[in-house]
Amino acid sequence: MENPILQGMRQHRTVRTFTDEALSPAHIRQAVEAAQCAATSSWIQAYSLLHVTDAAERETLAELAGGQAQVHSAPGFFIICGDARRHRLLMQKEGKPFQNNFEVFLTSIIDAGLFAQNLVLAFESQGHGTCLIGGLRNRLADVAKLLELPGSVFPLYGLCVGKPAEDPGTRPRLPFEAICFEGRYPSDEVMHKQMLLADEASKTYYAERGTPKRSWSGGIIRRFAKLHRENLPQAYLDLGAKLS
Repeated sequence: MENPILQGMRQHRTVRTFTDEALSPAHIRQAVEAAQCAATSSWIQAYSLLHVTDAAERETLAELAGGQAQVHSAPGFFIICGDARRHRLLMQKEGKPFQNNFEVFLTSIIDAGLFAQNLVLAFESQGHGTCLIGGLRNRLADVAKLLELPGSVFPLYGLCVGKPAEDPGTRPRLPFEAICFEGRYPSDEVMHKQMLLADEASKTYYAERGTPKRSWSGGIIRRFAKLHRENLPQAYLDLGAKLS
């Protein structure tokens, strides 16, 4: 029998429709404190979590994220940030220069990503559904201005949380052999074969949901056929990131 942690991880799905049941402060604290136990580079803990509760701000954020209604309607909405500010403040207090470069920014992204995945698992273990909102980066400068974010705090994505009012099911993932390699990266021929297998699984998934002509590779081709969010480097530079 599969252990409950692996079982819970396999049941992850994105939920976009929630009941009206409020998200309790106790659940938030429990989930955040568990998420903080994620691995972190050199104990830096270069992340922070903004719990947005103002209804008007959430309505604006939903619009900035591309009209995603769940940003406004979910019982809880959070913004996960890479955070180098507290480290900058410590250096200022000591009267020492803060040595800022791309590694500082990258570390904050990695730390925040590890924290975020732990946070999702923690909320899901409490019976909540979650939806990560990458659309928050569509108009990042406007998001930072709305929330009056200080320098060296980098919003990365949003997170909707609440009791699910739907069960959309889980999407199939790429085959194990397309992800895990022994010693060396495989040939392009091997990778193409694995992507064909992924397409077969995805076509079944889409057909069951009434869109039989869709596939995983079709979505990837559409996604990478054009550039997205070209203003992001400048938006992060304006927040104090270094990209070199």
